[in-house]
Amino acid sequence: MATKPPAGDPVQDAPQVAPPQHAAAGLPAIGHTLRIAQQQMGVVRTARTLLKVNQKDGFDCPGCAWPEGDKRHTAEFCENGAKAVAEEATLRRVTPDFFAAHPLADLAGRSGYWLGQQGRITEPMYLPEGADRYEAVPWERAFEIIAEELTALDSPDEALFYTSGRTSNEAAFLFQLFAREFGTNNLPDCSNMCHESSGSALNETIGIGKGSVSLEDLHQAELIIVAGQNPGTNHPRMLSALEKAKAAGAKIISVNPLPEAGLERFKNPQTPIGMLKGTALNDLFLQIRIGGDQALFRLLNKLVIETEGATDEAFIREHTHGYEELAAAAKDADWAETLTATGLTRPEIERALAMILASKRTIVCWAMGLTQHKHAVATIREVVNLLLLRGDIGRPGAGVCPVRGHSNVQGDRTMGIFERPAPAFLDALDREFRITSPRGHGYDVVRSIEALRDGRAKVLFAMGGNFVGATPDTDVTEAAIRRASLTVHVSTKLNRSHAVTGRRALILPTLGRTDKDVQAAGKQFVTVEDSMGMVHASRGNLPPASPHLLSEPAIVARMARAVLGPASATPWEEFERDYAAIRDRISRVIPGFEDFNARAARPEGFRLPHAPRDERRFPTNTGKANFTAAPVEYPKVPEGRLLLQTLRSHDQYNTTIYGLDDRYRGITGGRRVVMVNPEDAEELGLADGSYTDLVSEWRDGVERRAPGFRVVHYPTARGCAAAYYPETNVLVPLDSTADTSNTPASKSVVIRFEPA
Repeated sequence: MATKPPAGDPVQDAPQVAPPQHAAAGLPAIGHTLRIAQQQMGVVRTARTLLKVNQKDGFDCPGCAWPEGDKRHTAEFCENGAKAVAEEATLRRVTPDFFAAHPLADLAGRSGYWLGQQGRITEPMYLPEGADRYEAVPWERAFEIIAEELTALDSPDEALFYTSGRTSNEAAFLFQLFAREFGTNNLPDCSNMCHESSGSALNETIGIGKGSVSLEDLHQAELIIVAGQNPGTNHPRMLSALEKAKAAGAKIISVNPLPEAGLERFKNPQTPIGMLKGTALNDLFLQIRIGGDQALFRLLNKLVIETEGATDEAFIREHTHGYEELAAAAKDADWAETLTATGLTRPEIERALAMILASKRTIVCWAMGLTQHKHAVATIREVVNLLLLRGDIGRPGAGVCPVRGHSNVQGDRTMGIFERPAPAFLDALDREFRITSPRGHGYDVVRSIEALRDGRAKVLFAMGGNFVGATPDTDVTEAAIRRASLTVHVSTKLNRSHAVTGRRALILPTLGRTDKDVQAAGKQFVTVEDSMGMVHASRGNLPPASPHLLSEPAIVARMARAVLGPASATPWEEFERDYAAIRDRISRVIPGFEDFNARAARPEGFRLPHAPRDERRFPTNTGKANFTAAPVEYPKVPEGRLLLQTLRSHDQYNTTIYGLDDRYRGITGGRRVVMVNPEDAEELGLADGSYTDLVSEWRDGVERRAPGFRVVHYPTARGCAAAYYPETNVLVPLDSTADTSNTPASKSVVIRFEPA
C-alpha cells in the first residue's frame, strides 16, 4: 500500500553524522529504491511502472540524461531514477481542497521536501490578485488570463518563457515556435545554469556544443578522466559504463574536491558478485581545490608538449588551429603556482601525466564542478586542448563527454530553446511557418531575473522546473518574481516556485513521462535526446493522475491559439491532435531530423550527426578545431575564509528533495550541514557538531546569509567547504557568473562563518 504524505514538515534541527561510505549501490540501494517506490506507488504499481523505465517500448526516465545501450536490463534504472519515477507515478494527489486548506503563506513556509511529497496536482489553479490562496480555474479561463497579460504588454520582450530539461522535443519545439511567433527570443532554460559553459567552450573549439562520444566509446577507452562530477549520486547508471570500461582494461582518474563513494567502488546491483564485492573504479584520485582545474590541465598540456612524441603532430597539422599560441602560453605554466592553485602534489600530477601519455584513447567527462566558476569556459577549453594535443577527438574510444543532468535538457536546446539562436535556425523556422522571428538576442536566466527585478519583464511562463529553487541569490530572485504581473508554471507536483508568485499566478497541471497521452488522433508518444545525441521515443503506460491534465504540447498549442488568435497560420490544433505533425515540421527545420517520424519509430531510436566525431570536420570560424590560450585563473580566498561549493545530496535530484539523508556521505535526518576539512575547522574554531551561519562575501558588500548550519568535519580539500543547494543558493550573488556563458558561479562562493 502507498502511504500518505507527511502532514507536517519533519524537524531538521539535529542531523546525524556517521563516517562516509566507500562504495555505492549494492543491496542498500535496492532496499531504499523499493521502500521509496512502495511508499509512493504501492507494490503492484511499482512493478508495473519500474519495469517500463528506459525500455524500448516504455518511457524515458524523467531523471538524468545518461544513455541506454542497445541491450537493456530488465531493471534499466538506478536508485535516483526510481525515486524520480515514484514521485511522478505516486498515488498521492494535490486537489483543490488541498489549496483551500493551505493558503499561500502556509505554502511559502514549507520546505521543498514537504511540498514535493504531497503528490500530483490534479486541476488548473489560479491565484487572483490580492487573494491569499489558489482556487480551481477552468482551462479555458486559464488561457484567457495568459492572453490578457501577454497581449497587454508594451513589448513581447517583456515576457519570459523558461524551459526545464524534462520537456519533450515536441513540446520544446512548439514552445520556442510560439515565443518567436509572439515576438521574443526570451527563452531562458536550465542549461543556462549548468552546461552553458560547456556549450560555449565546445562551440568555439570544436564547432558543436555537445559531447563527441557514445556509450560504446566509453567501453573502448583506455583512460577516462572524471572531473568535477559525482556519478554515484548524479548519474548512477554511468557507473555501469565505467565498470565495463575497467573490465576491458581502462584506467580512471577522478578529479574532485571531495572523495565520492561511487568512484571508489561500485557494487553493481545487476549481478550477485557485483552486490557482494563490487569493482574498484578509481586508479588515481586527485583531490583538487575548488576552481583549480584550469591550472591543472594547463600544466598537463605543457608537460605533454614538452614530452617528445607525445603530441599527435599529423592531427594537429591537418585538423587544428592555434597550436603555436597554446604552446607559447603553456611555457608559462609554473609548478609552484599550479600546486598552490590545485592543492595537489607533484608526484600526483606526474602520475596523472604518465597515465595520459600511456593512453591511446582518452575521454574526459565533466559536470557542474567545472561549469560553475568564473573561469569555467576557459577551464573546459583547456580540457579540449589536452584532447586535441593527443588527437583524441574523432576516433573511437576518445573525446569530450559533458554529462548532462536532466533527461532532455540537450534535446530542448536542439529544438531551439535558446536565447541566442543561430540565424540559420531562425531562417529555416521562418521559411517553414511563414513567420518573421525576432533576431535580437533574448534573456538567459540571470538576465531574466535582472529584467524582472528592474521592471523590464512582467510575465514569467515556466515550462516545468522550479525556477525559484534553481536560481541564485534567492532573496533577490524572489523579490524579482514578486514584481511580475503574472507567473505561470506548467507542473506535475508542487515546489517553491508555486509559493513565490507575481501579482497573479497560474499552476497548469500536465502529464508526466509515466502517463498515457491520448489525443484526438489516438495514443501519442514523445521523443527525447540523451547526453550522447541519441534520440528515441518515450511512451507512458499509466492512466493520468487526473482527467483534468493536459499534455505539454496541448498546453502550448491552446495557449498559442488564445494569445495569437486567428491571425496565426500555424496549425496549432493539428499539432495538439497528432504529435506526428510536429515531428514532420521538425524534420524540415532542424538538420539531422530528416524522416523523423519513421526513425523515431525504431525501437533503438537514432543518433544525431556530429561532424567532429563522425568526420573529423570542425564547423568553427576557422574551419578547424581551435586551440585556445586563456590566462590561467583560480579563486583567491582571503585568510579566515573558505571557498564553498553547492552540491546535491544522494536523496535529491536537482531541486527535488526525495528525503533528508545523504547516505554515501554519512549524513541523515537533515540538510542544513556544511562540510569542512578538520584542519580548516580547527584553525577557524569550528567544532564538529557546532552550529554556524554561512555568510558569503562579494564585491557589492551585500550580506547574504544562510543561517543555522551544522558543522561536519569531512575530508574535503583544504580551503574548501561544501553544502547542499537550494538551501545555499541564497549565498550565490546574481552577478557572480562565468565569463562568456553567464552561468552562476555556484561552485566558487567565498564564505565566512559567524556564530548561529
